[in-house]
Amino acid sequence: MSEIKSFVCNEPQRLDAFIASQLEDTRSQIAALIKSGFVKVDGKSTTKAGLKLKEGQSVLIEIVEAQHTKPQDIDFDVEILYEDDDILVINKPSGVTVHPAPSVKEPTLVDWLKHKDIRLSTLSGQERHGIVHRLDKGTSGAMVIAKNNEAHEFLSLQLQDKTMGRYYLAVVNPPLKDELTTIELNIGRSHHNRLKMTCSNGAKSKNAKTMFKVLALSNDETLQLVACKLFTGRTHQIRVHLESINRHILGDHIYAQSPKMEKSERILLHAYMIYFIHPKSKEKLFFSAPLDSVTKEFIEKKFDMEQINEVTNTSTILHSFSTTI
Repeated sequence: MSEIKSFVCNEPQRLDAFIASQLEDTRSQIAALIKSGFVKVDGKSTTKAGLKLKEGQSVLIEIVEAQHTKPQDIDFDVEILYEDDDILVINKPSGVTVHPAPSVKEPTLVDWLKHKDIRLSTLSGQERHGIVHRLDKGTSGAMVIAKNNEAHEFLSLQLQDKTMGRYYLAVVNPPLKDELTTIELNIGRSHHNRLKMTCSNGAKSKNAKTMFKVLALSNDETLQLVACKLFTGRTHQIRVHLESINRHILGDHIYAQSPKMEKSERILLHAYMIYFIHPKSKEKLFFSAPLDSVTKEFIEKKFDMEQINEVTNTSTILHSFSTTI
């Protein structure tokens, strides 16, 4: 179902600012609306949020209702790592999209949260209740959910000032050359494929920094288990930075180009650890999310598990990086 809304601009201004003055949606929702092609100016589609409108120009907006998922349609469950009155820490399954969107047909994490009657913040808008940060659909692992607006605002500030941190595990091919690799390259959307991001110095690219630490080499020496420390949180950041040095994560069908790469039924990227300061107690909290069965079985098959158990110890990973939490 969709609804067409029509407006006329009465003074020169940016397209996104004009729509914001007409609708109650958040800035991020309006940007997504424009980017997804649901806005026309004088009958022509545009994806430029900063387009300068002239007086008298008409703006048509197609409002598409997100899919409303019925409880019986939610065919997954989510492991809860921690819960109190302010926050929820979960282990997101691979294959679950975080929040609804017009292009998303299947149940989302937000649908699951609402189905469980978990109280959620509203700062991110109707379709993103409680969502402070996101994980890609294929990526599993630790996420913190805000239950009220005060907690949401406090956690969001930590994302910005980097007092919240995340460590990932990934199986990559081919192996990295150095034990510790730092990549700091700007990331922006690819001009050739809208599904991809790329390292770029374009006007719309943003600073991104990732550190990779080699944990273990596979038994046949073709694969590596690495830990990844995020210093920024750009879309597809780990995958894009690896691609910049011709490395890829197993199971990544967007960035992995080599037909010779070993196959995996999911992308082997997992948000293993997360730390942040609690919005109410101000205590520094630290959580680790267990690997799912698919990732665990793959690693057991390809690596020496005695070594894996040693190198994936959370304390070992934390001390593997030259940074402190």
